[in-house]
Amino acid sequence: MRLVVAFALVAALTAGTTGALTFREARTGVLQQSQDTVIKLLRTHVDRLAPELGVPPGEFELRRFATSLAGAEPAGTWRVLVAYGGLSATSAPDDPFEELTPALRAAVNSSTATVFQRVDSGDHTSLVVGMSVTFTAGTAATGPASGVQVFLTVPQTTEQAYVDALVTAVERATVPALGLAVLLALLAARGVLRPVRALRRATRSIAEGRLDTRLDVNGSDELADLSHTFNETAAALEESVAELRGMEARARRFAADVSHELRTPLAAMSAVTDVLDEDAAHLDPDTATAVRLISEETVKLARLVDDLMEISRFDAGAAVLHLDEIDLAESLRRTLAARAWTDLVDVRLPPPDALRGRVDPRRLDVVVANLVGNALRHGARPVHLRLYEGEGRIAVVEVLDSGPGIPDSVLPHVFERFYKSDAARTRTEGSGLGLAITAENVRMHGGTVRAANRPEGGAVFTVELPLRRAEPTRGSGQ
Repeated sequence: MRLVVAFALVAALTAGTTGALTFREARTGVLQQSQDTVIKLLRTHVDRLAPELGVPPGEFELRRFATSLAGAEPAGTWRVLVAYGGLSATSAPDDPFEELTPALRAAVNSSTATVFQRVDSGDHTSLVVGMSVTFTAGTAATGPASGVQVFLTVPQTTEQAYVDALVTAVERATVPALGLAVLLALLAARGVLRPVRALRRATRSIAEGRLDTRLDVNGSDELADLSHTFNETAAALEESVAELRGMEARARRFAADVSHELRTPLAAMSAVTDVLDEDAAHLDPDTATAVRLISEETVKLARLVDDLMEISRFDAGAAVLHLDEIDLAESLRRTLAARAWTDLVDVRLPPPDALRGRVDPRRLDVVVANLVGNALRHGARPVHLRLYEGEGRIAVVEVLDSGPGIPDSVLPHVFERFYKSDAARTRTEGSGLGLAITAENVRMHGGTVRAANRPEGGAVFTVELPLRRAEPTRGSGQ
């Protein structure tokens, strides 16, 4: 649109300038030719009729002279005023001769040359010519002035018609010029914008993940060079992304395979440690301490393997929701009771069946257990668990603790995998994946989870789950 407007403005300016210059020159030529013709004809008639004028002339002679000059023009458009001293006569009776201006009369009084002036008479323009009659040896010629002055006025209606015709022609020529300019602008814009639009579509296609998108390269101009550069960039990007995806897939497969292979020996180790735990009371103190240490580390390792398997399912897109309509408050009570946390957590839940939702019970249990467990391990009692219905048909679960809170530098990273707020802390009670698994489970439900610090101290984790009916969805890799 800007290109078309620019072409139209240039065409309009060019046509207007050309038309104005042409009009000025044509108008000047028409008027110049008209005045030259009138002045030449007036001089001819004055030279022919002046010898018949007596000196000094009387009023009757002046009127006859004026009438003769006016009648010498075949079209009958001349009006003549002849003056001598205080006497004057016009070719038409009682003609006021309003076109004669004091400036023109003064110019005739001060010079023997023929002078003229264009006067606007309201509805038309008139040419007024003034000259002094000179005599030499009884004939009109160059010489001393006789005192007789001749003034002629001619309406320039014909010349005005010529000028109006020029204006009409310029106006009629401007419209086709603008139309041609717009047509050329559209053709030029199409030639320029077609590859640009193709580049825009290709860029969007690349952004949508279709990395095999390429542009047709035509010509050797800057746009063709840009298309060629785009194709090279897209090819390099496709190759890099394919390599990264391959590396990521191999890393996920490796983690899943390692986790799967560890489950069998860990199961055997857990069985052995359970037996050793039962006999630890009969062992010497050092051996009993070692047995308990091995048992604790085996449990942590088993939890880590389970979490890695769960994360692998999310990354592989194999995680599936098994939705069921349940009483959310009752589900939260069961989560606390199953882990013996009922006496450790202050709950504020709605009455039975007051808040029901369609969720995956197992994944909701994991979400609540991870958040409450995180508050008990890293926060301080009392720990609060709240459930209520928020605006827009959502269930809100809040877990609050009374600990020191989460450092501001850590808040943006709390849901990242294996993130440690203290780089020197290499060992934790958990696997380092609990909050990441929580975020994935909430996301699969179409909800959100966020962490913040309470003004009165302590951290608060807020989960929002939609209560509308949802179809089972599959997890996507990160």
